[in-house]
Amino acid sequence: MKRILFLTGTRADFGKIKSLITILDNHQDFEVFVFVTGMHLQKQYGYTLIEIERCNFKNVYTFENHTHETTMDLTLAKTIEGLSGYSKDVNPDLIVLHGDRVETLAGAIVGSLNNILVAHIEGGELSGTVDELIRHSVSKLSHIHFVCNDEAAKRLQQMGEIASSIFTIGSPDIDIMFSGNLPDLPTVKQYYDIDFEKYAIVMFHPVTTEVNQMQSYTADFVKSLLADHHNYVVIYPNNDLGSQFIIDEYQKLKANSRFRIFPSLRFEYFLTLLKNSQFIIGNSSAGIREAPYYGIPIINIGTRQQNRTFQADIINVDYSFNAIKEALSVIDTHTIQISDSDFGKGNSTTLFLDYLQKPAVWELNHQKQFRDSDQ
Repeated sequence: MKRILFLTGTRADFGKIKSLITILDNHQDFEVFVFVTGMHLQKQYGYTLIEIERCNFKNVYTFENHTHETTMDLTLAKTIEGLSGYSKDVNPDLIVLHGDRVETLAGAIVGSLNNILVAHIEGGELSGTVDELIRHSVSKLSHIHFVCNDEAAKRLQQMGEIASSIFTIGSPDIDIMFSGNLPDLPTVKQYYDIDFEKYAIVMFHPVTTEVNQMQSYTADFVKSLLADHHNYVVIYPNNDLGSQFIIDEYQKLKANSRFRIFPSLRFEYFLTLLKNSQFIIGNSSAGIREAPYYGIPIINIGTRQQNRTFQADIINVDYSFNAIKEALSVIDTHTIQISDSDFGKGNSTTLFLDYLQKPAVWELNHQKQFRDSDQ
């Protein structure tokens, strides 16, 4: 029986790996452990540990990595300390990580420096800002790569990763998006007390490399929303440096009946809301990845997603009030084609399990090798 340790630090990465945890936790060949940290344990962001506990996984461990300084380097250091201790107790055969968060980097460091195999979900992609540095660093510290598509696989090989360590499975959240198990819209609206007939979704995150400007950027953004006529479901930002500026500005929306503001939403409930929304506005990857699959119009603000591969006719604007206002004035007539982009066929979870059951995965060398791209 292989011992698999998953790490999750945000509502977003948990949505991506939830189905992967579930299929292994229910399989006789694997013993699963879940290390929960980051936003999940912060009440300000909805204390989403509750969502993980609802899954009834057999082994869940929580660790508070939040520091009052909220700088990424200190969060990284504290996460390394907590995960290192837990890994020594659990002695996993594999640590599974997702994406480009600082907690992900901590997991890669702990695994690679303790002779534990590390698997990275969705490496080889372009994130933008400091997130991209983290994503590529995690890839270089990982031994196994579960990627979304051939383009990501090619980038990893350009980075010197061995082709035999790269497995294309698609994006696991696509499985959930089209699973047929999402709650219906009336259920979601009743659960969250949303009485809008029509609404758009707001998801705006801090850009750590532009933290000194985030207060003014958010002020213009909120001003543009207040000047608009649409109803909005507003979801708090992630907990990166600068998030408090956004949360503070959102206080201006609370007295307005056109806005419903939430620290967090359950992933499946969020997908139902997104699927039935008029559009999504902000700078979340949900506007780049999930929204095009549902054919939802997108207004993407600023630089956070600038290096992402756009798979839809997205309206890209800068942070200024006038630019956002202009985009909002045309969004009701803006339509996009439902994306058929290559982020999977809805079978990522099954492929993930299949690969982990193959002996070749477990025979990969713990000693990383660099392979020149022309070989």
